[in-house]
Amino acid sequence: MSTVERNGNEKRSLDYIRNKCVGCGICTEICPTESLKLGPVLPIARGLVDMDYLNVNGKNCVLCGLCASACPFGALEFEINNKNIKDLDEYPIWKHSASIDEDECLYCKACETACPQDAITIKRELPERSKLVTGEINIDEDKCIYCGVCEELCPPQAISMKQEKMDREIKVDENKCVYCLVCKRACPVNAIKAVCSSCSYGDYRLNPEDAKIKGRSILQEDECVNCGWCQEICPVDAAKVIKPFEGEVIMDTTECKGDSCHACMDVCPCNAVSLVDNKSSIEERFCILCGACSNVCPQNCIKIQRDKINLENIKSKSWQKQMAKLVVNGSK
Repeated sequence: MSTVERNGNEKRSLDYIRNKCVGCGICTEICPTESLKLGPVLPIARGLVDMDYLNVNGKNCVLCGLCASACPFGALEFEINNKNIKDLDEYPIWKHSASIDEDECLYCKACETACPQDAITIKRELPERSKLVTGEINIDEDKCIYCGVCEELCPPQAISMKQEKMDREIKVDENKCVYCLVCKRACPVNAIKAVCSSCSYGDYRLNPEDAKIKGRSILQEDECVNCGWCQEICPVDAAKVIKPFEGEVIMDTTECKGDSCHACMDVCPCNAVSLVDNKSSIEERFCILCGACSNVCPQNCIKIQRDKINLENIKSKSWQKQMAKLVVNGSK
């Protein structure tokens, strides 16, 4: 974190939080004093250079807060008299968001697995197996020849066998057994008797509460980039996302170097870029139009067309003018 701070009639401070920055350059586009400069984004993203994506020139910065208001990632925080401008009525308010409806969530962990920023954690409590599958199993040790076939074939590894000369023993862990009857069918001497009382070909009655998966979803909003992976992959539409920008990506891959470059893939915070026929392809369902890929493409193959910014309450006309650089006429 780096800070620019000044005291006067008001105490103003601008903090740059490096781990939230993606090198998109939105702040540099609108800074009225050109106090913000991007560093070598691609080498930094690839871990070749240990430095910040953004350089803040404290001497030129007038601490207006415009950059902090425009950053959709929260990488810049601006405070007046120790109050974050996000909490002040006179400053702009981002309307991008992500949420997970706990009433609809099945805790399947699909969103957790897909999230490119590891911003989602699913904590779940599974039902007891004994309440889902019931039955009986018995091994007649007088018949058993301790061949080990049942132990090898048992899918949940519920059968264990001990063989030391004449000291032989076979056990079934009923906490693991799912009464699939594989052991019974495989036993060459019919030493196993087993029956499943809850898995016939037809439906069987099951208390819904016994089968219920309980848990909770934790969405870390500070880490979320509103890419939409969770929304797209959720099987029950429990995840909802509003992106910071609306628009499109314009690609001309004629000069794209594909796998020999893949700069766009390395910097994309959303995992929205892939290679198709050795050319970069951006899946717009997951793109947030931040422009990081456009910044680093050495062949200028990518153009970001922003039609709308989901930022409200921009009261100052001068700020409206600067913010307008991020949409339509200012697209890059």
